[in-house]
Amino acid sequence: MDITLNFIIVIFLIGFIGSFISGMVGIGGSIIKYPMLLYLPPLFGLAAFSAHEVSGVSAVQVFFATIGGVWAYRKGGYLNKKLILYMGVSILIGSFIGGYGSKFMTGASINLVYGVLAALAAMMMFIPKKGIDDVPLDQVTFHQWLAAGLALMVGIGSGIVGAAGAFLLVPIMLVVLKIPTRMTIASSLAITFISSIGSTFGKIVTGQVDFIPALIMVIASIIASPLGAKAGQKMNTKALQIILAVLILGTAIKIWGEIL
Repeated sequence: MDITLNFIIVIFLIGFIGSFISGMVGIGGSIIKYPMLLYLPPLFGLAAFSAHEVSGVSAVQVFFATIGGVWAYRKGGYLNKKLILYMGVSILIGSFIGGYGSKFMTGASINLVYGVLAALAAMMMFIPKKGIDDVPLDQVTFHQWLAAGLALMVGIGSGIVGAAGAFLLVPIMLVVLKIPTRMTIASSLAITFISSIGSTFGKIVTGQVDFIPALIMVIASIIASPLGAKAGQKMNTKALQIILAVLILGTAIKIWGEIL
């Protein structure tokens, strides 16, 4: 792959825009960056990435994007440590299984898994979530083993596509576990960081990472993700939910349009 100034600018902007949005709405950003990396470079006259290359670059980038997001949310009582522990350990195991297992899958099947995950997440985001933000943060409770089991399944699917699974974790935490929006956003970034360790390691050991575009995306992530998280802390929670729902729905439609 030729590394030109045009290439660096396009990859950097994809990383910056995706990481800003991911920091704002509490996701690792693969839901946005996966289709951007797949479809935008050819529009600018650059060589297209394969599904394996996109999932590898996404996995590494998410690892660094989520560090910045968690750091920005470290104060304010938004990080639920018990939730992060139960879901984090489960998703780490699942994401390594998925990340390693993706080596044996075709590009088309990786895109299919991504399409299924995006469609499920989109449907859940449009389920009404009444009253979840009325619960004080220090009184939030959840079913621990249900949280762990769901995180394991999300980890396997998201590890396959090089995502960290936050685009599925967020609707699960809001709709199934009834976690308040801001706690969901902050805690999902921490869980996503743990998840990305498994999927990144799985992608690297199976040789699926193109390191130069990954490095460009990482630099963009470190700059943009904390900026997005700070913007998200000032926004209305309903507005954050709508932004995330529209992003997930748009991605699901685009991916399924390609598959079908």
